[in-house]
Amino acid sequence: MNDPTTPGRLTVDATLRMRVLREHVASVYAEYTTAIVAHMGFAICIGCFGYFSIAPAYRLLVVALIAMIVLVDLYALFTSRWTPQVPLSESPYWARKYARIGTLISAMTAPCSLFLAVIQNPMLTTFVTVVIMGSWTRAVQARWPLKAAMFGYGIPMMSGLIISLAWYGGALNWFLAGFAFVNLVLTLSEGVKQNKRLTASLILQFENEALAARLREQIAATERASAEKTRFLAAASHDLRQPMHAIALFGAALGNALRRRPEARHVERLMRAVDALGTSLDAMLDISRLDAGVVQPVPHALELDALFLLLNNTFAMQAERKKLQLRVRASGLWVRSDSQLLYRMLWNLVDNALKYTPQGGVTVVARTRGERVWIEIRDTGIGIAPEQADRIFEEFYQVNNPGRDRSRGLGIGLSIVRRLGRLLDHPIELRSHPGRGTRFRLTMPLAEPMQASQDGLPLQELESPGRHYFRVPELAGRVLLIDDEEDIREAMTELMRTYGFDVVAVAGEAEAVEVLMQSGADAHPVALLMCDYRLAEGAEGLQVGQRLRERFRLDAPMLLITGETAPDRLQRVRACGVPVLFKPVSAGMLMQAIVELVDVDVRPAAR
Repeated sequence: MNDPTTPGRLTVDATLRMRVLREHVASVYAEYTTAIVAHMGFAICIGCFGYFSIAPAYRLLVVALIAMIVLVDLYALFTSRWTPQVPLSESPYWARKYARIGTLISAMTAPCSLFLAVIQNPMLTTFVTVVIMGSWTRAVQARWPLKAAMFGYGIPMMSGLIISLAWYGGALNWFLAGFAFVNLVLTLSEGVKQNKRLTASLILQFENEALAARLREQIAATERASAEKTRFLAAASHDLRQPMHAIALFGAALGNALRRRPEARHVERLMRAVDALGTSLDAMLDISRLDAGVVQPVPHALELDALFLLLNNTFAMQAERKKLQLRVRASGLWVRSDSQLLYRMLWNLVDNALKYTPQGGVTVVARTRGERVWIEIRDTGIGIAPEQADRIFEEFYQVNNPGRDRSRGLGIGLSIVRRLGRLLDHPIELRSHPGRGTRFRLTMPLAEPMQASQDGLPLQELESPGRHYFRVPELAGRVLLIDDEEDIREAMTELMRTYGFDVVAVAGEAEAVEVLMQSGADAHPVALLMCDYRLAEGAEGLQVGQRLRERFRLDAPMLLITGETAPDRLQRVRACGVPVLFKPVSAGMLMQAIVELVDVDVRPAAR
């Protein structure tokens, strides 16, 4: 058996050795039939040539010798041989068998050389010797993968030629014998080297395949872990959003009830805490929505100064509380991007910079570079070590926050920035010096200015809905609410009744059917159908609502409310074309959604 080793390697795994040997065996057996047939034909030709070139007294010996060679070749041709179906463990047996057959064939062929000197024709002897050495060399090269076969075939045949030439003597025969000996040594020496190269090459190939397989396994494991993380976040987010949604609704209803009483300030504090928790859940939702591919950018020409003004208004108070300088410099530049997604990127970067800057300040600037625009967010904060530069874009990773200080967020903001950068094709560059600060740079296309920035940049949509007064629609009928959570049904009913809506809340499709089939239902038509996306026993609110609208011929619009963050379900929600609100839903968000669904007169609601 070969020794499949490489320089600097003392041992090779036994399975790897066996695989290498199998490849060697497959290589020599690939030309097995051709080699045997060629040898038999060559022996017959040499026999015929010798039969008519030597004295008649030796012709019978020639015939007998050629007959034995042919019989051995026929045995080798028809005996069992290795096939790809042979188990790996049997490779050594077939390697040994191949070597034995090659040695037998070579040993039976060696006596043929004795007749060369009998010819007594120098030119003919030289010609035949060169022909034999040439065919022998080619046959030995075909056996390089197996050293035992190479030596077993090479030495007997060439030794017979060398001995025969030296035995009969004479200058020419001695020269030819020496030439054949040198050819034997050089060919076998080169064969040993080639065997090592072939073995080393196969070892490297198999090791690379093993490394590639392990890499695929690691990638698959990473993908599974990422999918499991996404499922966990989706499940956790959904389960947290349900009670959060109820708290937000009860809090809004309570705030309306206590609007002019001293206790209202407690409700305001409660709602601020709810909003903070909702912001964290929204960050998880953003990750899921981006991973699900449900966020589609709408690039258009937009004025950066309008975005910068909004950023300054948003973060000026936060910077002032930390005694930091916030410089947002006007540029007069226009870029081509999605206003809301770009604002979200900048919002996260500025928010992150302020959190990690204990003194100094944060600067936001924009400048042109050819047909591109650079937006840079610079800070004089704690900086980022080189080994952390890639990790800061991972979910939940935060620099210098081992205690998970909640004031620094969840560590999701930069992960969202990276995803949005890829979605918008806005490359992100990072440059940082620990203790001196950090610079993030976004690159995007330059755009031609338009008549008015308001045409392409709905700034009011970028701000939190809770900051505005909202409008309450006048519905010409009832609201049919379907939600399997009792607390949410009660909270939604209480809230909407404070705004004058007639609400009927049920847990599922069966109860909704009963409501719609009651006598007098036509006198109180359904003006709005609100469904939770995930109902009890695996039912989907979208399908339930569509069946109700078709069965009872309801003209009322439908609104879905969901706490789902699983990417696959978000894709189905987006594909349905029905308006969707994500829990927790504030009173302002709910009223705004209803206003957009129902084309009726609206009245302002005090907050």
